[in-house]
Amino acid sequence: MKSIEVVAAVIKKGDKIFITRRSYGEFQDMWEFPGGKIEVGETKEEALIREIKEELELDINNLEYLTTVEYDYTSFHLTMHCFTCEICGGSLNLNAHNDAKWVSLDELESQDWVPADVEVVEKILGVIK
Repeated sequence: MKSIEVVAAVIKKGDKIFITRRSYGEFQDMWEFPGGKIEVGETKEEALIREIKEELELDINNLEYLTTVEYDYTSFHLTMHCFTCEICGGSLNLNAHNDAKWVSLDELESQDWVPADVEVVEKILGVIK
């Protein structure tokens, strides 16, 4: 089985979390934490900063490691390293998603999540609540 290693951003502002909706593929129109693949030679943090700039045209800072999720999809194994962070600049533009929104912690569980991101939601609620 193919393995893919990615990073994901849990972007916080006060008591809200920023989430994005996929615009393509098997999980189209499901919610996820934005991010993407780590390129050769990048640290996880560098990859996340680059991916958020590419996907959302936002700058992030205050990256703090949250969790790593291991998830088996039918065609590949996903290793997803998640970091909490904050927006420090840029102007939101959805280059890889068809929607985005800020949700409260109470709203997190009621979203239609991409399967691997469900574990991230559980971790966030366990850490923050």
